[in-house]
Amino acid sequence: MHEKLLKTVTNLGSPKVLVVGDFMLDVYIYGDALRISPEAPVPVLKVTEKKYNCGGAGSVACDLAALGAVPICLGIIGQDKNGEIVKKMLNEIEADISGFLSVSDRPTISKQRLIGLAQHRHQQQLFRMDEECTDPLSDEQNKTILQTYKDKLTQADIVCLQDYNKGLLEPALCKEMIELAKAANKKILVDPSLDGDYSKYTGATLVTPNRQETSVAVGFDIKDEDTAAKAAKTLIEKLKLEAVVITLDKEGAYLKAGEISEIVPTRPRSVYDVSGAGDVVLATLATTLAAGCDYKMAVQLSNITGGIEVEKFGTATVTIEEIINEIVSQNRDKGGKVRSSDSLVTELGYHRRQNETIVFTNGCFDVIHRGHIEFLQFCKSQGDIVVLGLNSDSSVKTIKGPDRPINNQYDRAAVLAAMETVDYIAVFDEPDPLELIKKVKPDVLIKGQDWADKGVVGQEFVESCDGKVVLAPLVEGKSSTNVIEKIKKIPPKENADG
Repeated sequence: MHEKLLKTVTNLGSPKVLVVGDFMLDVYIYGDALRISPEAPVPVLKVTEKKYNCGGAGSVACDLAALGAVPICLGIIGQDKNGEIVKKMLNEIEADISGFLSVSDRPTISKQRLIGLAQHRHQQQLFRMDEECTDPLSDEQNKTILQTYKDKLTQADIVCLQDYNKGLLEPALCKEMIELAKAANKKILVDPSLDGDYSKYTGATLVTPNRQETSVAVGFDIKDEDTAAKAAKTLIEKLKLEAVVITLDKEGAYLKAGEISEIVPTRPRSVYDVSGAGDVVLATLATTLAAGCDYKMAVQLSNITGGIEVEKFGTATVTIEEIINEIVSQNRDKGGKVRSSDSLVTELGYHRRQNETIVFTNGCFDVIHRGHIEFLQFCKSQGDIVVLGLNSDSSVKTIKGPDRPINNQYDRAAVLAAMETVDYIAVFDEPDPLELIKKVKPDVLIKGQDWADKGVVGQEFVESCDGKVVLAPLVEGKSSTNVIEKIKKIPPKENADG
């Protein structure tokens, strides 16, 4: 499955996604909270930094761009400094912002967060100040928005509605947008508002409420899989949807689409900040569905991006490289480190995309001792990913004789896989690792200093590929052969009854 996920995420292309919703500016004001004010029992914040992020529908646009999609933005922006900042940031990610309606009668929605730092770390949000107008748009503004929507719809592969209930996506406009998308045979995905009245989303392709929003919408709490299933069924039937994705925090997401009705699990996370999690889930679903993925694959990938996002502070994007790293990491943890040479080559390709240095070494590693431990620590110090070529049992017999190995290849691989210094293990049958080295194409090939005069197998090939060969220092007197000989000299213990 992980190989299918990797293939999918590296072939998403650049779908054009029409993002309609409430575009906002997120402002983060950081400061050291070193003392309490003498004027009132509140912290005094000495400002050290100010950061700006796109929020709301703008966050979705940034998430889309990070995934390789092309966001086409449609929304309201105030004629103010905050609006200029939002437009500048969206221009930088090459989003199409020609659909923005700039107005003078309402401000650009902004959320200013004061972030206190204790001893220059331990970020803690102290306070938030919102600037917004949530009044419905005028008839003329609605007319302009709708006409722009019709124009942009022809350019888009899929549509997202990001509804924060700030006055743009009023029922009449929302319903007409859905009807137009359906008539154009384009999927329309909705991240709904918290007000609970989902009737304006009737006919959409998919809605993505979280647990709390779903509970409000259906009138009962989502406590387990059964209540999630009941809620999803209710929403699909009531709103005439094609699919529902209910995000369930650490449990993953409940997906109902056609015959599929199940929880798609995710990996438990250390949640740092949930801001923007819904945005990245919507962006991932839109990008993957536009690329031709089925619903289950789309939800699996959105679980990954949402999980990565909540481990970051504030609204944050998730890149393709981060997704690849997460998939590879999860699979290594789940499936073990031992790989066939073919699957190893595939995974190393993803590591290389992140500019990680591949280190290769090989050996029998029959009876593990201190020399092995220090040798592998040295290997890890020379790069990011350590691939260990392990001689198979037949290979060891060819090299060491018929009485070796002491431990079979499965036991040896299991012990090595438990070491943090080893990332991947590939077992090979040949007397030497040259063919495996040619497949791995390491950046660094490492052998012990005792190979200085023997000639390192694979050196010529590695250096021809602009790699390098490094000889590692040895721990004097430590070898599997010496350990085995010592054991042989130990007299057998007399029978207790003898």
